[in-house]
Amino acid sequence: MDQNLIDLLKRVDTPTVCNAIEVAQGKRGFDRFTRQTVLSADPQLPAICGRARTARIRAAAPPSEAAEVIRARRMAYYKYMAEALSPAITVIEDLDWPDCIGAFWGEINTTVHKGLGIAGVLTNGVMRDLGDLAPGFQVLAGSVGPSHGFVHVVDYDQPVEVFGLEIRPGDFIHADRHGAVVVPEDVLPVLSGAIAKMQASESLILDPARETGFDFAKFEEAWADFERARV
Repeated sequence: MDQNLIDLLKRVDTPTVCNAIEVAQGKRGFDRFTRQTVLSADPQLPAICGRARTARIRAAAPPSEAAEVIRARRMAYYKYMAEALSPAITVIEDLDWPDCIGAFWGEINTTVHKGLGIAGVLTNGVMRDLGDLAPGFQVLAGSVGPSHGFVHVVDYDQPVEVFGLEIRPGDFIHADRHGAVVVPEDVLPVLSGAIAKMQASESLILDPARETGFDFAKFEEAWADFERARV
């Protein structure tokens, strides 16, 4: 992965990436984005991006499998995360959705995953330990709660669905406090140029609007230029 692109994607927000994908595709209608509101553990953190490492969990009831099976799967899950190529994002589907009760993400798991090189997590499940999470590790979750319940890993390295978005292992994700998008593989090579083009077109309306003396006549002229330039 081009490090210059990664650095750029950390500086822009997810709405920018969503718009830039449509610029790259030359049309509106891109739909691989989250549909529900996410909660950000730290809204001031920059966006996270990387290849998806996926898993599914449950917490509302004790697991029916033997304890040694659950332990072995848990360790296999952590090994799977540790083997991710950087940059990587953990994507966890809580199968108890929409009635999630057990937090998988708190001080311990954020610290462990950060140590393993994961950039952050996107989950429809629960987070806790706010204020004690690993510094710089972004958690984008569905809710906040106090307990871990009976949380356990059900499986990993499988397609998951969070906030109405299906994510497959290896999908390239961009996410921040607004939600997440899956960047199409054919868009990645041209994404930086599409971002620059989109920002240039937006400046056609933003720059005049910020100038002293901006009025409807200037807006009308600027908007016409903007309409011609945008997708």
